[in-house]
Amino acid sequence: MNIVNKFAFTVISLVLLTSCSSIVRFSNNVVPPRYTKAAQNKENSSQNNDIESYSYFPKSFTGKASYYGDQFESRRTANGEIFQQRKLTAAHRDLPFGTMLKVRNLKNQKEVIVRVNDRGPFVAGRVLDLSRSAAEQIGMLRDGVADVEIEILGQE
Repeated sequence: MNIVNKFAFTVISLVLLTSCSSIVRFSNNVVPPRYTKAAQNKENSSQNNDIESYSYFPKSFTGKASYYGDQFESRRTANGEIFQQRKLTAAHRDLPFGTMLKVRNLKNQKEVIVRVNDRGPFVAGRVLDLSRSAAEQIGMLRDGVADVEIEILGQE
């Protein structure tokens, strides 16, 4: 075996070995989905409009919300719908699809009611992604990200 063949064999071996290694495939500013077993079980069981059926989620919580960019228009959401900026929808990592939320911008107290139809946001520190129409109704288009209070209203 000559030196070129040995070098090629070594390189190919290293490539194969490193491709089998387990590494984290997310950058530091992206959070992987954390779809909980409780949320999965709730989604798979019979739906109930009673707020107690969400006992594994707080009734209300605060966090940072952002909104979808135009590049997502007409793409499929996680529940299979076609995303439309003009509809009042949102993405949340764990809440069951069809959950109705009241979102209040803490800066100006404006509110909007949205329906969860997608998963996300997958940016660290954010709890909700809103459609453009929803973001416009609570006055956060200019800022892009807003501190919000989110209240779970139940299923649609």
